[in-house]
Amino acid sequence: MNPNDIPSSERQAVSPRDLVEGVGKTIQVIEAFDDDHVRLTTSELAKRTGLTRPAARRYLLSLCHYGYADTDGKQFWLLPRVMRLGQSYLSSARLPRLVQPVIQRASVQSGETVSFSVLDGHDIVYLARSTSNASASIGFQVGLRMPAHVVAPGIALLSTLSDELLDEWIATHVFHKFTEKTVTDPVLFRSMVIDARQRDYWVGEQQGSMGLFGIAVVAKDTRGVCKGAVGMTLQIKKYTPESVEKHLTPILREAALSLRSLL
Repeated sequence: MNPNDIPSSERQAVSPRDLVEGVGKTIQVIEAFDDDHVRLTTSELAKRTGLTRPAARRYLLSLCHYGYADTDGKQFWLLPRVMRLGQSYLSSARLPRLVQPVIQRASVQSGETVSFSVLDGHDIVYLARSTSNASASIGFQVGLRMPAHVVAPGIALLSTLSDELLDEWIATHVFHKFTEKTVTDPVLFRSMVIDARQRDYWVGEQQGSMGLFGIAVVAKDTRGVCKGAVGMTLQIKKYTPESVEKHLTPILREAALSLRSLL
């Protein structure tokens, strides 16, 4: 079980009679493609999804028919049209529009790129971003997903989970190594998350990319429920830990506080 696949505010009991099974399976087929599986045969997809081979073939051919995938007759791959699904959320969702003015102000105050991200399963998804004219464009683009264990918002957001959900998350997570400094030991990683819980923010150094570090502060609503994280990605050569603590952390804390009544 993945405790974060569905936001807690949106979970509700639904009768199986009210579900369209094909929708769930179509999503499962699309999500079967990733960095390690850019192209899949029918047999490979069936193995990854648990579908029968004939069913996998029908789903793949349907995606091709509607312009979401293509094939050479043996392998299948996704087409850019799939990005419309995520763009529909970014265009219609209330959350990115609410946070944009706040992170824009934080970006002007800091002279750095500021982002807002949420935890989605085992990934961080960046929903909003604002770049100051005074800074080079560093950070992750809107809509990008990153493994939660290598970015500061991931540690910060995981720190809001209960011990039980955190342990379950760690037990089911694949700790890929991105740099020589990436923490892949589950016990050490858990201690980092607990440390972030006590701080209510996190600074991660060169976990995902050498020469960069990130800082993130949890953003909560008026009930204290975590709704995301406000963060920055910075060049190590530009800041010391002391300067980050003195100049940047207060700006992110102020942004998170400003969002409290909006989320």
